[in-house]
Amino acid sequence: MRSIRAAAVGAVTLSLALAATACGGGSSNGGGSNDSPKTLTYWASNQGASIEVDKKVLQPELDKFEKQTGIKVKLEVVPWSDLLNRILTATTSGQGPDVLNIGNTWSASLQATGALLPWDAKNFAKIGGRDRFVDSALGSTGAEGKDPSAVPLYSMAYALYYNKKMFAEAGIDQPPATWAELAADGKKLSKDGKWGLGAEGSNPSENIHHVFVFAQQHGADFFTADGKPDFTSDGVVTAVKQYVDLMAKDKVIAPGNAEYAQNQSVSDFAKGRTAMLLWQSASANLTSQGMSEDDYGIAPVPVQSGTPGTGAQVNSMVAGINLAVFKNTDNLDGATKFVKFMTSDAEQKILNTAYSSIPPVKTAQTDGAFNTPANAVLKDTLAKSAAALPQVADESQFETAVGTAVKGLFADAAAGRAITTDSVKAALEKAQQQMPAA
Repeated sequence: MRSIRAAAVGAVTLSLALAATACGGGSSNGGGSNDSPKTLTYWASNQGASIEVDKKVLQPELDKFEKQTGIKVKLEVVPWSDLLNRILTATTSGQGPDVLNIGNTWSASLQATGALLPWDAKNFAKIGGRDRFVDSALGSTGAEGKDPSAVPLYSMAYALYYNKKMFAEAGIDQPPATWAELAADGKKLSKDGKWGLGAEGSNPSENIHHVFVFAQQHGADFFTADGKPDFTSDGVVTAVKQYVDLMAKDKVIAPGNAEYAQNQSVSDFAKGRTAMLLWQSASANLTSQGMSEDDYGIAPVPVQSGTPGTGAQVNSMVAGINLAVFKNTDNLDGATKFVKFMTSDAEQKILNTAYSSIPPVKTAQTDGAFNTPANAVLKDTLAKSAAALPQVADESQFETAVGTAVKGLFADAAAGRAITTDSVKAALEKAQQQMPAA
């Protein structure tokens, strides 16, 4: 999911997630129907700089769909701080939308509720087939071995954004390729009230995305092969400490970033207060804040050594937004038509251009509009060096527990308290105790 959002998972409990069975949005009749063939409700996630921006992007496309099909789509753009809780409430109450956006990292957790329409071969055939979508995007649509719970809509990857002028003034002629280089460059750039790197230390989901990548680079994962939490292995502890040490030890992240959770690090970068930013598909957001594309460069996220790739060279999670249908919709045919419309080549080009994301549909992704230098980095990352977050039923609880633990460690670092291997391990042990399967 897009990490610029404040984490929605903090208030979610396992009992709510697992209490949901096959009840869902649009209907309480125990199964999908076509009782309301002329209307659909759509919960869209807040992808743009504001909810109003999203409405301006989406409404013309929904009007186009109504003109083509005669089906009116009632749009609500839901803030990320509310989205997951509202979805889970809808799964238990039976009162929800017909179609909705979900962060792709939630796919397996929401799949476990039983409320979402499974995208089996028959349903995929209605929208042109599973083969239309790139493999990396399909990897974040639900648990392995099960039919996907959603269809990819927008794909994103992390990249390193760097301020060209600040780099030149510091005598740095190229972006860092390793974390050691990033720390060294960051120290040169952290002066005169400006800092080397921005972060969102109070955003649990943002924290998860970064420590997941660090863990992959240390050959570790947060879950065992059978899906049990494993937060305290040496590789995970080392990974979390390395990330927090960018503030605590290397001092290239401002202590105030420990309180950031609402895009402040993006604004700091756009305003020239920080020289580097690790972010997903940030170009549209930076442009909306007045930063010219000529002012910054885009490079792959650093690795421990060498160049990005698979295994220990992973440098991004597979980020993105999926499109799901509540199983009990009152307009099953219309909902399927809407998914087909939103994932059509034409709409994929329009929507992903608006949000500076990458189409997860193969033919749309090859369009010339997505062959910019910025998109080249993102597409290459998604194709060669990105990994999906664990597709397990407890994923949302994982984001809450570990992401909040990292938030606490950033708070300690900002207050000048020592960040040690023991303190990191203790924080992760506490997080693991909060997990249902612990």
